[in-house]
Amino acid sequence: MSHAVGPRAVMRSVAFLAAGALAVPALAGCSSDDDGGSKPVAAQDIAPAARTLLADGGSLRWAVDAVPQTLNTFQSDADAGTSRVAGAVLPSMFRLDANGRPERNPDFLESAKVTSTEPKQVVVYRLSQKAVWSDGREIGADDFAAQWRALSGKDSAYWTARNAGYDRIQKIERGANNLEVKVTFSKPYADWRSLFSPLYPKEVMGTPTSFNDGARNTLKVTAGPFALESLDRKGGTVTLARNPRWWGRPAKLSQIQLVAVPRDQRAAAVAEGRIDIADVDPEEAQRFTLDQGKSGGPAQGPSTGASQSASPDESASADESGSSDASASPDESGTPGESGPQAKQTQGGAYVLRKSLEPAYTQLALNGSQGPLSDERVRRAVARALDRKVLAGLVLKPLGLPVVPVGSHLALSGQDDYADNSGALGDQDTSRSQALLSEAGWVAGGPIKEEKKKTAGSTGKKTTGSPAAKAPGSENHGTPGASDSHDGGTHRDGQDDGKDPGDHTKQHGAQRPELGPQPGFRGGAPGAYAPRGTAAPAGSAPGTYAKDGKPLMLKFVLPSGPGSQSLRTVGDRVAAMLDKVGIRTQITKVSDDSYFKDHIASGDYDLALYSWPASAFPATDARPIYAKPVPAADGSLTIEQNYTRVGTDQVNQLFDEAIATLDQGEERDLVRKADARIWAAAGSIPLYQRPQLTITRSDLANAGAFGFQTPAYEDMGFLKKGVKLPASPSASPSGS
Repeated sequence: MSHAVGPRAVMRSVAFLAAGALAVPALAGCSSDDDGGSKPVAAQDIAPAARTLLADGGSLRWAVDAVPQTLNTFQSDADAGTSRVAGAVLPSMFRLDANGRPERNPDFLESAKVTSTEPKQVVVYRLSQKAVWSDGREIGADDFAAQWRALSGKDSAYWTARNAGYDRIQKIERGANNLEVKVTFSKPYADWRSLFSPLYPKEVMGTPTSFNDGARNTLKVTAGPFALESLDRKGGTVTLARNPRWWGRPAKLSQIQLVAVPRDQRAAAVAEGRIDIADVDPEEAQRFTLDQGKSGGPAQGPSTGASQSASPDESASADESGSSDASASPDESGTPGESGPQAKQTQGGAYVLRKSLEPAYTQLALNGSQGPLSDERVRRAVARALDRKVLAGLVLKPLGLPVVPVGSHLALSGQDDYADNSGALGDQDTSRSQALLSEAGWVAGGPIKEEKKKTAGSTGKKTTGSPAAKAPGSENHGTPGASDSHDGGTHRDGQDDGKDPGDHTKQHGAQRPELGPQPGFRGGAPGAYAPRGTAAPAGSAPGTYAKDGKPLMLKFVLPSGPGSQSLRTVGDRVAAMLDKVGIRTQITKVSDDSYFKDHIASGDYDLALYSWPASAFPATDARPIYAKPVPAADGSLTIEQNYTRVGTDQVNQLFDEAIATLDQGEERDLVRKADARIWAAAGSIPLYQRPQLTITRSDLANAGAFGFQTPAYEDMGFLKKGVKLPASPSASPSGS
């Protein structure tokens, strides 16, 4: 389970209380002047091959989490499967290159330019004369206008999940002909390239009924290298077939079948030859590797097996293993070379594990709406206790991926907007962390009031007293008599000691004895506190911070599912680092289904780990994640996707300025300044870019761990028999 939150699935896809008082000049200097993100940290790993090396035909079986509930990417229940179908069967005006930067899609767009900025911004799209829908009608201005009306937000009958950008359009007109589309904006919009990708036909967007229901189960009219052939929810498949009206490079595959396979079953599906390509979690990748060792280990030469269910017209499938070759291009002619990484032999054929970094990062979220973390100084103290490189290494180093902490909330290395702004917060510094706690009124070794023990007949989930009296589903870090030692270098990385997944009652402690656990406590209330130097009473631990008689205890919520081991590993190490400075944590493990809905979104946590995707348009897509929450009439907070509940007027203003400038250099600078302020507020601490692990058939080319780049579905295919590709290290650090 990845626990990634996708802003484009729920919007134009997410309170820094004291950060607003920081001086603008001080923060402005935190943005790097160089483009330290000129290249991605890790290269994509897709076994690139020239199209001349690929056979015509073949069916590719691609594992997905589930059959999508809708084929309309602009609805709230759209998911990754929805986007994958749309990418193969619908037009997109722009798509992302290997550096995560938008580029014009020449199959649909001859040009797109801002032709006027005064009195209004005007963008003119000139569409390809060859571009037609599958029913033969040319793609034109009518389709653009229908999509704008549906997504403008002016008609509530359209059940849209997002309208960012479309709500800034004033009108859409035909130009010299139907292939020239003139878009006039009511307000300047820097991210205009984000619009109309994908573009749906007017038959889908034209009425609320067709928008709400017409594209949930079918797409009768499409325009891509593939078309939708069938959607079978009962059977768990979506089948895409070659589009006979496609005018671009013909698809090499005759069919792509998306197959619903749970992530914890994908290694087995691969081993049995039921799947040709599957994204996997680190645990499944390890299981795949171990299983292959049991079944005979690496193949010593070209693989000899093909997919068990290959149809007669799939003679294109070759038996040689492909590899990543950064110099190859699908449009280039190629020649056979050395064989790539050794394939793992299964009963279904030979497979390889392809590795890169996903365009998403994992963060430590600090809920600033209540308890100790409502004080920015405590949030900053938590952040300064963390060694982010050590935390990144826990996940990335065992996979052979570069260990580079993420330096921005709003972009990743390789993207134009990336700059390492973590200096606005500072690196790990125990002394500074403890000083910040003292400034916030917390006292090291301060007095702690003991809670009354419950009688045998009392009820309730909270327990106090001895370390053995634990709340179900929780782990307390910093308790006496604990079995695991946290010395900063010998932590056991979140291993569950063979316990049943439902029994989360292990204890972690530091080298010094500390007060017993107080499950359920969420932090001290404001008020008087003991002066520094007050002697600690019996039963309290020197170094444990306290205030108003209560210890500095943070509720740390983690998922308990089988695919979340890496998050639990990181969570345990975070707890150990906090324990060293005197901050105690209560780890609560909850089911994957409950983790986000009942805890992150509802605010029932102090600390949590989850991921955000990177966007090529951060001024649009990231604003709801970091915008200042707005009080509602009933006293609640309207948070959009800002689940840390931390925000400032200054960050909002920088986003507003960035989205309104048409100077790309100015927009980049404003985004970087916004990121520096987000760092300074310490509501979200980016840790590492997530690993992207994909098991593929060894003879599958131009598919795998894509990194930033939009997949080119028409170029995917199986190598011709006898073809081998030059070897190239996969997922190597850029510039090394």
